[in-house]
Amino acid sequence: MKHLFLINPAAGKRGSTDALCRQITETFTGLGLDYEIFLGAAPGDCERRARAAAESGEPVRLYACGGDGTLNEVVNAAAGFDNAAVTNVPKGTGNDFIKLFGPTYRTAFSDLAALSAGPQAAFDLMDCNGRLGIDVCCAGVDARIAADVHKYKALPFLGGMAAYTASLVVNVLFKGLCRPTVIRAGDTVLDGESTIICICNGRHYGGGFMPVGDAQPDDGILDMLVVPKVSRFTFFRLLGAYSTGHYREHPEVLSHFHGTSFSFSSPQELTAVVDGEVMRSKSFTVSLSPKKVWFFYPAGLDYHIPGG
Repeated sequence: MKHLFLINPAAGKRGSTDALCRQITETFTGLGLDYEIFLGAAPGDCERRARAAAESGEPVRLYACGGDGTLNEVVNAAAGFDNAAVTNVPKGTGNDFIKLFGPTYRTAFSDLAALSAGPQAAFDLMDCNGRLGIDVCCAGVDARIAADVHKYKALPFLGGMAAYTASLVVNVLFKGLCRPTVIRAGDTVLDGESTIICICNGRHYGGGFMPVGDAQPDDGILDMLVVPKVSRFTFFRLLGAYSTGHYREHPEVLSHFHGTSFSFSSPQELTAVVDGEVMRSKSFTVSLSPKKVWFFYPAGLDYHIPGG
């Protein structure tokens, strides 16, 4: 078994890449395991290296070292390959997908020795216009906020949460909450303006939102929440309920659908974000992919719904 670490040097704090490389070398040399460290120099590098490893046919464990975008690259590379398994070493700021493993996820997934020997499970994937996702696809004002954050991070004194707040204010107050959309969920058609379209395989996105707290990554079902046109007052009033999974308490506003395929379109260009990756089109189809991906994690953690 080979252990391939795919590192995004742009993720994390200054010096975090060097520290991680030292940790990998010390841990895997001590364990006597076959390992390789790959540093991506540009978007897509980690995906290409991971795909080459998966296509070799040799057993390999792929460690996506970065945020959700790095994980998305490696997932797309390894999907459908039984010889390859994927995990996420939390080097990014969000690491939303692995939050489903509980509050100790960051510490647990940073323990490389435990992670290397952990169990693995076959997880479902979403196909969004040909791009695979393991966690959440959003397409609404939340997606536009997430897509614009990088613009504000480039400005002086607007890093982290300040950049997110600036993007939220601009998109909500000045660019408008809603877009005209036609949404199809099975036999249901919603034709009008929408504020949020969120399709979940995992549970968390946006650095802290958990819209569907009982979503399962291996149950063969996707969950979609739709927020129609609402006022800014209603948007902010319901934001807390939406972000903590209390959608059932507001059926008059929040529509919930189970299914394996959804579509939405608009005469205007729409922005969708799939596991942190930004996509733009006037029409999207999000379906359960026939491909799955093996995901490994530290022993003792559980991704199932607490009490479920």
